[in-house]
Formats: sequence, structure tokens, C-alpha cells
Amino acid sequence: MAENVTWLARFVNHLFGHSAAALLAALHVQPSNPELPIPEHVVMAIVVVILGTILAVVLRSRLSVEKPGAMQQVAEMLLTNPMGFGIKDLLEENVPHGASQFIPFVGAISVFVLLGNLMGALPSSLLKAPTGNVTAPLACASLTFLYFNWQGVRRHGLGHYLLTFAGSPKDVGSCILAILLFPVELVSTTARVLSLTVRLWANMFASDLIYLIFLGLLAGGASFGWSKSPILGVVLALFPATIPVAFIGLHIFVSVIQAYVFTVLPAVYLGLATAEEH
Repeated sequence: MAENVTWLARFVNHLFGHSAAALLAALHVQPSNPELPIPEHVVMAIVVVILGTILAVVLRSRLSVEKPGAMQQVAEMLLTNPMGFGIKDLLEENVPHGASQFIPFVGAISVFVLLGNLMGALPSSLLKAPTGNVTAPLACASLTFLYFNWQGVRRHGLGHYLLTFAGSPKDVGSCILAILLFPVELVSTTARVLSLTVRLWANMFASDLIYLIFLGLLAGGASFGWSKSPILGVVLALFPATIPVAFIGLHIFVSVIQAYVFTVLPAVYLGLATAEEH
């Protein structure tokens, strides 16, 4: 296990591991790896937050109406673009009123997921995608779940919001139906946490796993070639040397798609929670 740990995770644990272990001991929590009381995915998630903060600060200092730079243009494309899949575009499409007020939260989650996913395209000895561990997607999904329900309560009030899970009954017949509808809607809404978590984690985990499997198979073929002939070994070695480039492109594609999905679904959930009728 120690061989798969990045140097950054080791460095952070060298600096703060003792304090983290003491805090966990005070909370009666046993770390899964005593040598790394601060898990690697936590370190990587902190790196994503720091990197996103630095990019935001630098971007703000370079904002210009007359001469927007490349960084500003990329940020504007993330927010809104002609293809209609920007953060603002998706919110306005799914939230009937006041979509702009949800941009900070949805945008922060979306950018975190995007940056976290893209970290997996780098060599695993340097950085790893925090979203490849189930904890980070679960945290994002839990925050999204709490946020859209809180916005629903703010918009309708607690009592009326709970009634929307029963179809907002207005007569005796709908009240009878509401008895059956309420638990179904409650379970369906709660299951969104699991849906968001598994969708992101499984895709990123599978992307990394497929890359490692194919690289191992190709490296094995190259070793076999060297045992038979140096020329055959060189020819077969071209595959493990070039195929990773294709997998890096695939990983970047999957990273962008999953960030898009993690933008669409929170926007849809916010639209449902704040709509007048479910």
C-alpha cells in the first residue's frame, strides 16, 4: 500500500500527521492507515480547493471588459457558452425563477469535481484524483442534497415543502393517494445522494482501473517480446509507450462529462425543490 502513496500525501502527513492522529484519538477514531492519519484523498481534495482558490483570485485580478485574457474566456465559457451547457445556462434551463442565486454553490461543486477529476490525468506518483475515492463524491453529493432541500424549505416553508413530497393534496382523494406517494417520494429524493455518489465515483474509478489493466497487459506483451527478440521487444514496447496518451485523452473526456453531469443534476434538483408544484 505504501508504494502507491504520492509524495505529497507523505509530505503532508510528515508535517501534520501527528496532530491529525492526536485529534482522531481524542475523537476515538481509528485511522485506516496509522502511517497516514490524513488519507491521501483528503490531501488531494485540499489541493483541489487550494488550486481552485488560487485560480479564482488570479482570475479576479485579471478581469477585463475590453481585453479579456485566455483565462477569463475559459471561465466565461464554463459559466455560459453558445452550446448551452455552461453552469448558468443549465441553471436557467432547469430553475424557473432566481437561477442566478444558485450559481456560487453549483459552480463551486462543478469546478471542484472538474479539477478533481482532471488531477487523475497526471502520473499517479505525483497527484491522484480525489473523486476516485468514494468519500469525495459522497461529500459533494451530501452537500448538494442538503443545499437543494434547504432551498426548497426557504422557498416554500417547511410544512408546505414536505407536502410537495405528497403531491400537495387538496382534496380527500389526493390525501389518500398522498399516504402512498409521500414515502415513495421521500425514498426517491434521499436516493439522490447514492445516485450522485456512485455515478461520479464509479466512472472515475473505472477510468483509472481500465488504464492500469491495459497498461499492465501491454507491458507484459513487451516483456514477452524482449524474451524472444530485441526487435520484437522494441516493436511491442511502442504500444505501452503510446497507448497511455489515448487513455489520458479518454480520462479527460470522462472528467468533463462527469463534471457536466454533476452540474446538470444539482440544477434539476434545485428546479424541482423550488418549483411551485412537483
